[in-house]
Amino acid sequence: MRLNVLCIEDQPDNMTLVRRILPSERYNLLEAKTGVQGLAYAESCELDLILLDINLPDIDGYEVARKLRASRKAELASVPIIAVTANALRGDDQKALKAGCDIYMSKPINIQELVETVHALTRRAPGGTVI
Repeated sequence: MRLNVLCIEDQPDNMTLVRRILPSERYNLLEAKTGVQGLAYAESCELDLILLDINLPDIDGYEVARKLRASRKAELASVPIIAVTANALRGDDQKALKAGCDIYMSKPINIQELVETVHALTRRAPGGTVI
């Protein structure tokens, strides 16, 4: 069974990296380049996890996370959100968690850490087997 992961990321190189990793781990990848587009996907699709860039061209990832958690679509209150960001200043991690993200990861992305975190949050073993 393939789980759905929404990646909200505006930088092509970062999206390419995620595009190479997640489908090989048996995840369906949905892609959004803006916060507004990501919110629209989240409202219309069944999601198992969201990878969320903080620095987006329209609304920032903090606002996206708050809107996801406040959605009328009840499932979005519990879908795991991983903030993946170049923001690495003191307090940025707490700001992301306070906005509604479950995990904070800084860029550049550590591929092994990302895969392990995605598996843990979606309850999958390496190779994509559901636990």
